[in-house]
Amino acid sequence: MAQRGVELDRETLSCSICLDLLKDPGTLPCGHSYCINCIQSFWDGEDEKRIYSCPQCRQSFTPRPVLRKNTMLADLVEKLKKTGLQAAPADHCYAGAEDVACDVCTGRKLKAFKSCLQCVASYCEKHLQPHRDSAPLQKHKLVEPSKKLQENICSRHDEVMKMFCRTDQQCICYLCSVDEHKGHDTVSAAAERTERQRELEGSRQNIQQRIQDTEKDVKLLQQEVEAISRSADKAVEHSEKIFTELIRLMEKRRSDVKQQLRWQQETEVSRVKELQEKLEQEITELKRKDAELKQLSHTEDHNQFLHNYPSLSALSEATHSSSINIRPRRYFEDVTAAVSGVRDKLQDALRDTWTNVSLTGTEVDVLLPQPEPKTRAEFFRYSRHITLDPNTANTLLLLSEGNRKVTVMRQHQSYSKHPDRFTDWCQVLSRESLTGRCYWEVEWREGVSVAVTYKNISRAGDECEFGHNYKSWALDCDNDGYEFYHNTVQTPVSGPRSSRVGVYLDHSAGILSFYSVSETMTLLHRVQTTFTQPLYAGLGYSVLLFGFPGSTAELCELK
Repeated sequence: MAQRGVELDRETLSCSICLDLLKDPGTLPCGHSYCINCIQSFWDGEDEKRIYSCPQCRQSFTPRPVLRKNTMLADLVEKLKKTGLQAAPADHCYAGAEDVACDVCTGRKLKAFKSCLQCVASYCEKHLQPHRDSAPLQKHKLVEPSKKLQENICSRHDEVMKMFCRTDQQCICYLCSVDEHKGHDTVSAAAERTERQRELEGSRQNIQQRIQDTEKDVKLLQQEVEAISRSADKAVEHSEKIFTELIRLMEKRRSDVKQQLRWQQETEVSRVKELQEKLEQEITELKRKDAELKQLSHTEDHNQFLHNYPSLSALSEATHSSSINIRPRRYFEDVTAAVSGVRDKLQDALRDTWTNVSLTGTEVDVLLPQPEPKTRAEFFRYSRHITLDPNTANTLLLLSEGNRKVTVMRQHQSYSKHPDRFTDWCQVLSRESLTGRCYWEVEWREGVSVAVTYKNISRAGDECEFGHNYKSWALDCDNDGYEFYHNTVQTPVSGPRSSRVGVYLDHSAGILSFYSVSETMTLLHRVQTTFTQPLYAGLGYSVLLFGFPGSTAELCELK
């Protein structure tokens, strides 16, 4: 409490202009005291108005008062100085370059605490005191310190702009409303502020509602991220286990086949070597007999020849080599063929069912819809490397260029039989399934049907033709123009002729678009539907319309 009393004494004996202890204090007729030099300097600035006022209470005096030193105050100040308690305001209280300064302070100015819209001035805490003590000043509008107070003054009439012209959408003063804004829709600035404040609150409510809705979406997406991560982790764990089991099974089968081959090898080699030794022994015996007979044949004594001839042992029964079944040298080729067959079936099974585990099939349905690309570069972001499946190609179609190009031939190609092969129409499907957002281009010559279709489309009969069933969508292209088909319904298509067609698919959004591609991209036809299965790209030819030997179509390499 003692310290608080000292503070009050210091404030009481301070000049509200220089904010220092009074020096040669002088008291005005209104009762407020200042350093004589400070108030004289302040009034020197009011000489032109010839009206001299108190900086605190704004009471005016005419003529300029003659001040004399207030000896009582001077003695009090001297006593306060002797106590050693005089202190200057802290540096952080003074106004810097970025701060709003008090308009009343002289010398080094303090930071403004409030700005008055009526006085169009800013005040520190000390100089703001009259606005708190004086009843007329208490009605003034105080705001946070502002450097833009002069913007509230009409540059034409030097008056505070308290009105708003709705016609010209600008703040004006009262004189403006009866001058150049006469007849305009004018209201008080306060009334316009109230109206705009109401609109602002409505906007804020909308924004806050959108924030809440978006936060819910973000929360849902976060939950989706966590669910995806959990599902992916579980799938990785299970797939690793399954593939490990498959690898272990393959290793076991490999070991079994190797062991069986080696056992068969040893058995057959042992049997053959046994027979080989038997034949070699027979050869030795025959050579010995041949030598005896040769020696006997050279005997000159007839009686000796006849005597020794019966003593020769009879020949053992001959092994007839013609009865030996010599197997082909490629004895184990059937085993190799069987293993190759297993490999081919396994590859087909993995390829045909891979779409069930393809990452392109994991697209999150709750994601915000993506706008359709506008430029070719944007389309390229969704480009897919697509190849054609030989197991689906009609036998009059030749695949080349890494199974990306198809050519109509005069003679049937030697494809093996396969249940997925088109038999009645010159058509072929892609090996890869298409989900998510995909883009590809087809370069064609003479004519082609560029299509997308479900995998379970028929392979024979009229119902398998692209665009002539509910399972496929096809754009027929030839030198005369374009036609679109779906479920046998024909739709004429107009657009610039081009030998290259672009196809954009957004599977989840149900969008399928065909573009004519040249220097620019021109939309030919767009489909909006719901796709219920993964799609496959298709290329086809109608022999009756434009498919004849030499027609080609190629899936372009996009870079």
